Amino acid sequence: MENRRVRVRFAPSPTGPLHMGGVRTALYNYLFAKKNGGDFILRIEDTDQERFVPGAEEYIIESLKWCGICPNEGIGFGDGTYAPYRQSERKPMYKQYADQLIKSGHAYYAFDSREELDEMRKRMEAAGGTSAYNAITRQSMKNSLTLPEDEVKKRLESGQAYVVRIKIPRNEEVRVQDLIRGWVVVHSGQMDDKVLFKSDGMPTYHLANVVDDYTMKITHVIRGEEWLPSAPLHVLLYNYFGWENNMPQFAHLPLLLKPDGNGKLSKRDGDRLGFPVFPLEWQDPATKEISSGYREKGYFPDAFVNMIALLGWHSSGNQEIFTLDELSNEFSLDRVSKAGAKFDPEKTKWFNQQYLRKRSDEELAKLFLPIVKEKLGSHHLPSAEINLQYLTAVCKLIKEKGNFINEFWSLGSFFFVEPDKYDTDVIKKRWNENSSKFILALKDTYQALQTFTVTETESAFKSTAEKMGINPGHVMQLFRVCLSGLGGGPALFEMVELLGKQKVVSRLERAVAVLSK
Repeated sequence: MENRRVRVRFAPSPTGPLHMGGVRTALYNYLFAKKNGGDFILRIEDTDQERFVPGAEEYIIESLKWCGICPNEGIGFGDGTYAPYRQSERKPMYKQYADQLIKSGHAYYAFDSREELDEMRKRMEAAGGTSAYNAITRQSMKNSLTLPEDEVKKRLESGQAYVVRIKIPRNEEVRVQDLIRGWVVVHSGQMDDKVLFKSDGMPTYHLANVVDDYTMKITHVIRGEEWLPSAPLHVLLYNYFGWENNMPQFAHLPLLLKPDGNGKLSKRDGDRLGFPVFPLEWQDPATKEISSGYREKGYFPDAFVNMIALLGWHSSGNQEIFTLDELSNEFSLDRVSKAGAKFDPEKTKWFNQQYLRKRSDEELAKLFLPIVKEKLGSHHLPSAEINLQYLTAVCKLIKEKGNFINEFWSLGSFFFVEPDKYDTDVIKKRWNENSSKFILALKDTYQALQTFTVTETESAFKSTAEKMGINPGHVMQLFRVCLSGLGGGPALFEMVELLGKQKVVSRLERAVAVLSK
């Protein structure tokens, strides 16, 4: 297999929205393929039609596109040599493989009803044994190992419902070599005779994924830790089909854990603690319940991808900020952890902040523009007043304070509309007759200035305070509040210059009038 072109796949089931753990699985497959000059395939595993959720497949495709994790082959991304990539469309091919296993003695027909299976489980549990359908219990059930050959034939010809089960050996060690975990050894006595094929003509996951991986020439199966218990069964299937020399290498990724580290991260944790666990917003088609998404919360896709890349994998150095190309150059499975990765919502915000600061002021202005127009509309002000040059200058001043574009209005609304209230703590502490006189004197000083630059406005502020015997530090925050309504914000005199003389003078005058009442 060493000479084969690397081919990996992401194979989700369309049973609901794509969890961020699923996005990470897709990402690691994508990075591994890019690093090794291989192919990355999207395959939809929809054999379980009862759990199919309308819109889930489209959601998966849109999520991958938003993240920039684009397969070069598969559903939604163009057919390659191995189409179709939706398992329900590959249905006719699976029966021959189930038949092959029956013919070789590695699988058998089972005709047990649901009631008979329930009765067997209760009987075994009452006796203190395992309730699994296995080498021991299958001997007392209705299957082609216990029934006469002619009766099996008659049942099949009459159309009786059946399943095909794998025949797990009674006393063998099954060995799986995992690229992350090393050798995993399971005794066959701990395994059960899983269903591989149903009488409705649909394979189960176990048969379909092995057959598809083989026929699509998959070289590496990189998937979540929850599939590790299934790996011994899949190894047996490769052996039973005679495909052991073309078996892919396995790598089972660590779980994503809750912020406190106790247990797997779930949608309920996000709802409870107030962060998304899905890349995009999702509305359940049945309940109409809406789950939040990173896109709608204002996260940049590259920040989201960078964040999930480091949940379970570490770089060779201390670098934390990576482009997708840098990640693919740096990525290797030998630096993927065995232990679960604890999710940190605050660190996720930090990643977005870093990407926000990397964006140019012009880019941020274009992203901020629709928000400004909407907000000005709600104030009944014409949005045409906003020009991109002014907006770019605003973004330059406020971007260091924000984590998200959608926070920019709360940080800098005063650049567009006069404040209608003033920070009460600052006013209570700093507003008095002397400070009122200072603000009025400063207004007159500013009115007389010929040029209104950072240097001149700061110099004028200090000289006015000194003339009045006031410590400039004692009135600086009050001055800010009179202009913006806020006790904190961007660099003060850069803010003053950008607002311009007319707005600054007008706001100082209005502040004195309002606060002196």
